[in-house]
Amino acid sequence: MRYAEGPSAACDLIITAEPERVWEFVSDITVPARFSPELRRVRWLGDATGPSRGAEFEGHNENAVLGAWRTIATVVECDRPRVFAWTVADPDGRFGEVTGEPMATWRFDLEPVPEGVRLGHSVRIGPARSGVSLAIDRFPGKEEAFLRHRLADLRTGMLETLRGIKELAQG
Repeated sequence: MRYAEGPSAACDLIITAEPERVWEFVSDITVPARFSPELRRVRWLGDATGPSRGAEFEGHNENAVLGAWRTIATVVECDRPRVFAWTVADPDGRFGEVTGEPMATWRFDLEPVPEGVRLGHSVRIGPARSGVSLAIDRFPGKEEAFLRHRLADLRTGMLETLRGIKELAQG
């Protein structure tokens, strides 16, 4: 596994609720900050007040290894109540040169199933540099191990977010 290949992680769960109910939480950018171990707070930017293709929001993240950093996200897919996806950029050059490419692409996929909705959450890292790039720079021979570890951390956070959304939607 190489960073340049765009490694990814995904998980899903079943929520016993209508797709529109689940969509309310999936498309509310403040919801993941309630459950994520890294995302601390978010806010819409410019004239954006809700999800739509091209809308931007700012995220503030923190973890024990990387400290704190800011991101700018752009909604790249918004198909109610099926898909909500966004790219994340490093506007401050915290992890390297600002290239205009995303350092990650995130998405929620909602699929109707007999029990309600299968909610999937996924991330693809790159192509721009991200926090894991700093570790790879320092120890290039451990690239695959760093990526496995980072993807496991992200998967854990995604599962926490999915469980939180499930609790809200079924509550």
